[in-house]
Amino acid sequence: MAGLDSLLTKMVQSGASDLHLSSGEPVRMRIDGELKRVADKPLESKRLQALMKEICLPSAWEYFRANKDLDFSYGLKGISRFRCNYFMHVRGPGAVFRRIPENIVPLESLGLPQSVYQIADMKRGLVLMTGPTGSGKSTTLAALIDRINRSRSLHIVTIEDPIEFVHKSDRSVIVQREVGQHAPTFSRALFDALSQDPDVILVGELRDTETMQLAISAAEMGILVLGTLHTNSASKTIDRLVDSFPAAQRTQIRGMLAESLRAVVAQQLLKRVDRPGRIAAIEVLLDGPGLPNIIRDGNASKLMSYIEGGKGRGMQLLDDALLSLVARNVVSKEDAYLKASDKHRFVKALKAEGYEIEEM
Repeated sequence: MAGLDSLLTKMVQSGASDLHLSSGEPVRMRIDGELKRVADKPLESKRLQALMKEICLPSAWEYFRANKDLDFSYGLKGISRFRCNYFMHVRGPGAVFRRIPENIVPLESLGLPQSVYQIADMKRGLVLMTGPTGSGKSTTLAALIDRINRSRSLHIVTIEDPIEFVHKSDRSVIVQREVGQHAPTFSRALFDALSQDPDVILVGELRDTETMQLAISAAEMGILVLGTLHTNSASKTIDRLVDSFPAAQRTQIRGMLAESLRAVVAQQLLKRVDRPGRIAAIEVLLDGPGLPNIIRDGNASKLMSYIEGGKGRGMQLLDDALLSLVARNVVSKEDAYLKASDKHRFVKALKAEGYEIEEM
């Protein structure tokens, strides 16, 4: 048994989401969103390096030695699977392990707005799942793919780095490809997928302009494309996507995005105050009359008004979702404030509900 296995087992037993190992630092675990020390003695660089090497394929270890960074997945039978990142820093090697639940949580059990369920019924277009690292994007995407798999007879291709949730074909046929192992890059895997008669393509991360443009083009071709970005709101997501391209291409990309975008779901995870655990605050943007013109114009304020006007269709702003969680005594007003997109507006909304808080 690899020396790391006992630490990973302890991580799962503690209910931690992440295990942090760093040269010269004690072992830490993230539990309910807080990073906690679980040992007093610092890890020595040589000892940590030996632990890290034990669970790596020889080729992967050589890649890490050459490039000083490595992403891969690791399974511990009967315990869980983990997303692993190795890196070098000023004191030596370091590693972070994120737990991947072995069982996919059904979409119905995630407590998401009903409007998110519509995505599993969409026939074509681009759907973007956004939020910072650790906000639950992968869990939501896996639940959407699972719902499609159980309810529709389609060909689903997932492109990930690394593969996190492992799906078994049900009504649909699912092919999962890992960047680095089954294809050299996201863009190459996505280009290949277009020749594989796909109905649905999941792109684990839209990292570069080539991948972004291929994803938008695939959505225009009639494929349902699900992708992720590290942004905090619908408006920032659209701007980030467009601004990733050279200035000369942005008008064209806005036009393509206006025709292909079907939904943006932005997630933030917050610590609960009513019981142990965390809960997601969700912003939902859905396609509808007027959205293409807003995207072409690049008007963020109009986009916010569009979402507010679409509440009856299931749309909601992140700040309104946060306000609802505070009003229900599920999260603290201070934590919600830190996650809010428009902090001035959020403080005014809190005060209107009778909460005292100062804008920072």
